[in-house]
Amino acid sequence: MIEKVVATDAALALIERLKKQHGPLMFHQSGGCCDNSAANCFLPGEITIGAGDVLLGEIGGCPFYIGKSQYAYWKHTQLIIDVIEGRGGTFSLEGPEGLAFHTRSRVFNAAELAELAKQETVSGQMPPQSAQ
Repeated sequence: MIEKVVATDAALALIERLKKQHGPLMFHQSGGCCDNSAANCFLPGEITIGAGDVLLGEIGGCPFYIGKSQYAYWKHTQLIIDVIEGRGGTFSLEGPEGLAFHTRSRVFNAAELAELAKQETVSGQMPPQSAQ
C-alpha cells in the first residue's frame, strides 16, 4: 500500500514524546499564510476539521489532514514529515521543544501512481477521505 504521508524516525520520536506529555495528537499541513508550509501538531479539537480538509493518512498513530485545495496541488507527491531545529508553525505543539516539524516531499513514480489508482478502485472510494 502506498502511503501519502510518512514520518522520519526523528519525527516519530518527537511525536511519541509529545503524546507522553499531552495525550492524543493530530496534524494539519498548513497552506502557508501564518505558518509557512509547516506540518502543524495540535491537540484534537484545537482546530476545526471540516469538509474543506482531507485525511491524508496517519503518522505515529495520529491523523494527518491537509486542505483540499492544497491536496489537489500535492496529490502526486508523498509528504515526508521530518524534524528540524528551530521554530516551525506558530501554533504547533512542538514549538517549546526548540524543534519544528518540517515537510519534505517527493514525486510518486509511475508505478506508485498506478498502485494508488488501483488502491482507489479496490476500496471503492477515492482515498484520502474528506473529513466528515
